[in-house]
Amino acid sequence: MLPRVEQRPLGTTGIDVSEIGLGAWQLGGNEVWAGPDAAESQAIVVAALAAGCTLFDTAPGYANGRSESALGVGLAGRRHEVVLCTKFGHTVSGASDFSVERLRPALEESLERLRTDYVDVFLLHSPAPELLRPEAPHWTELAQLHEEGLVRSYGASVDWGADVDAAVAAGSQVLEVLLNAFHQEPLPALRRAHEAGVGAIVKVPLDSGWLGGKYRAGASFDGVRGRWSDEVIARRAALVERFEALLPEGVSVAQAAIAFLLAQAPVSSVIPGAKSVAQLEANVAAADVSLPDETVAAIERLWADEIAADPVPW
Repeated sequence: MLPRVEQRPLGTTGIDVSEIGLGAWQLGGNEVWAGPDAAESQAIVVAALAAGCTLFDTAPGYANGRSESALGVGLAGRRHEVVLCTKFGHTVSGASDFSVERLRPALEESLERLRTDYVDVFLLHSPAPELLRPEAPHWTELAQLHEEGLVRSYGASVDWGADVDAAVAAGSQVLEVLLNAFHQEPLPALRRAHEAGVGAIVKVPLDSGWLGGKYRAGASFDGVRGRWSDEVIARRAALVERFEALLPEGVSVAQAAIAFLLAQAPVSSVIPGAKSVAQLEANVAAADVSLPDETVAAIERLWADEIAADPVPW
């Protein structure tokens, strides 16, 4: 029987979230978007709810709006039980539009697809650095949407420590941050954000599958993962072997990758994606894994010694 995931505070927002949530970028797949079909998407949402997952993360650009729509269907009648996070900046058509005039209309369109009248977390989706400055008008507009009750909290989705610091200075209440055992660069900034009361949601916790145990030396890729050169694939495969060698007996690479993140004090929730109910259940099972302090320290040293000075291309 799967453990029921625990809840953690999302900074000082007053919102609690499940320590493992559902990254819903993959929901609503079709022949173009390589995700589960409508039936499997709904089964994943149902399984997530049954496991105690309360945080569901999506965006308009995921599956051209179908991810938000799938959640709107799957969470019907359960809206009061969950925390919904969506984003602004990338549209259902695949274009990018960060103009402040589009912020409110884009949110309203997301609300319609999600079948709700508010979202719990609303984020600028990987914005340019100039939008992370306090003088950017987006922060005034976000504060207004918060005041009106359309969003319960707001912030930005970012990848690097400098952007974490900038987003906190600009007024972020919540951050979504690229963080995993092979990308620990944001951790010091996240610790500062934590001290300031900012909640942290971790995206890409399994390093696009490498820390899920899916890929090894000699793997080949197409589509978006075709960006990796043979050299990068070989290096990543070697790092996976080094990572695996650090783990206690019986702990899988994927379980350890998630457990490592949950061992970090600033982390409110980790949101791995799932293309099947089986993947969702495997992710949730990581909630029952606790790494020894020495293993956590060894994983931190792996990054410091072998990756920090020469980051692995993502």
